[in-house]
Amino acid sequence: MYKTFFKPIMDWIAALLALIVLFPLFLIVSVFIKIDSSGPVFFIQERLGKNGSVFKVIKFRSMAVNQPTKVRQGSKLYENDPRITRVGRFIRKTSIDELPQLINILKGEMSFIGPRPPVTYFPKKYDEYSSIEKQRFQVKPGISGLAQVRCREIHDWDINIPIDVEYVKNYSFIYDLNLFLSSLFFFFKTDNIYRKE
Repeated sequence: MYKTFFKPIMDWIAALLALIVLFPLFLIVSVFIKIDSSGPVFFIQERLGKNGSVFKVIKFRSMAVNQPTKVRQGSKLYENDPRITRVGRFIRKTSIDELPQLINILKGEMSFIGPRPPVTYFPKKYDEYSSIEKQRFQVKPGISGLAQVRCREIHDWDINIPIDVEYVKNYSFIYDLNLFLSSLFFFFKTDNIYRKE
């Protein structure tokens, strides 16, 4: 009952309330992004969602425009990467750049807790995942998840995917609540979000 009924409703209500409460922050961040660099406020990218469906994830833009965004193996950003703007550096460290995904939750594309949605082509296309790996797509992707709580960021999908599958096999209301509270604790944790130089 929780997985099919209560979780989607709870996600939607919580996302709506969060957007209302955080609306002033959205305005402030949007203004600073526009002042800091030219380009749109939001970064929109196609990601893989539940059952391999493609949706457009929404984030605050943290990089300068006209920069290469296609993900490659080992392309994790460095802390002093010149592609990241001054405001972008701050919102990435504090995870504020992830907040617009509340809109994705309202649209029914994401959840607060679940496996992070990969891009459509990396680490592989949906049809290239094994049957076991595809279990991570049995639930909606999340703003945060088990992998993020354990390691903040996983730089190796061979580690990431089994953790995601573990979540899918075990999640429940209490499990999600613990991950949500842990995610709040790690929200301002700034270590291990960039690739080591």
